[in-house]
Amino acid sequence: MTEPLLEVRRLTAGFDAGPVLFEIDLDVAAGELVALVGANGAGKSTLLGVLSGLVRSSAGHVRFAGRDITNTRPDAIVAAGLIHVPQGRRLFGGMTVEKNLLLGAHRRRDREVRADLEHVLGHFPALADKLAREARTLSGGEQQMVAIGRGLMGRPRLLMIDEPSLGLAPNVVERVIEVASEISSEGIGVLLVEQDVVMALDVAARAYVLESGRIALSGPADEVERDPAVRRAYLGL
Repeated sequence: MTEPLLEVRRLTAGFDAGPVLFEIDLDVAAGELVALVGANGAGKSTLLGVLSGLVRSSAGHVRFAGRDITNTRPDAIVAAGLIHVPQGRRLFGGMTVEKNLLLGAHRRRDREVRADLEHVLGHFPALADKLAREARTLSGGEQQMVAIGRGLMGRPRLLMIDEPSLGLAPNVVERVIEVASEISSEGIGVLLVEQDVVMALDVAARAYVLESGRIALSGPADEVERDPAVRRAYLGL
């Protein structure tokens, strides 16, 4: 692997009740699609919260693009190019699709915002005729497209996508995952967090398996998929 864009070392974090994550090591390179898989409650969303600056770590460090961003403010992390597409979409339902997308570019002052909006619509052409609609009127799949598009409007260097398949029809999931692969091919790092282990391992270059707040296994995605413990626990084989 090339020099990591995101480097996590011995990261421990949690809440008042105690640690949830224990000595996590994880890397993502520019243009690499990495899957983080595990059962519900394994700590996947908590890890993204730490990387986004929403949850404080108690030990270890996070480096991004060569800078230590451990426990940095969320707005500074976004400004550095590390952007989080949260589980559950979290759109502004009463605002139009276009305004929701443009919110992703609220920090930008360049003249290429409109061009980037067209680029997002290239990934998600189903949204092109829905820009004037309120986000709450969209289907779940369309809302997920808006959430990912909003993240892209921030011009991320690394995009973290949390459970994009949750509650979506298989054909919509397929398109969303295709876009994640397209994004990585454009040179953007992608950290894909998923409970759907088969789908995540199929599209990723490398994978990490998180169990009870610890990295239980990591490596090339095809090797992780062939691991007997993974096949028993997650693939039913």
